[in-house]
Amino acid sequence: MANDSKKLIILGRNIQNARKNMKLSQNELAEKLSISREHLAKIETAKRGISIKLLFKISDVLSVSEKDLFNFE
Repeated sequence: MANDSKKLIILGRNIQNARKNMKLSQNELAEKLSISREHLAKIETAKRGISIKLLFKISDVLSVSEKDLFNFE
């Protein structure tokens, strides 16, 4: 279970880094994803899990591969 939590933290950081590389605020990305800024903030801080469907949408909007988002190294 601890390993899963660690992976969610890294996934959230990867999403956050990709968002910042695109020069998007949480509000801007959340709007493009049709979710609230609070929802996105919880994903980025690993306080909330993420659906595969939303992960694919994030990948598309941020122009990064799912593989990059799942880079746990």
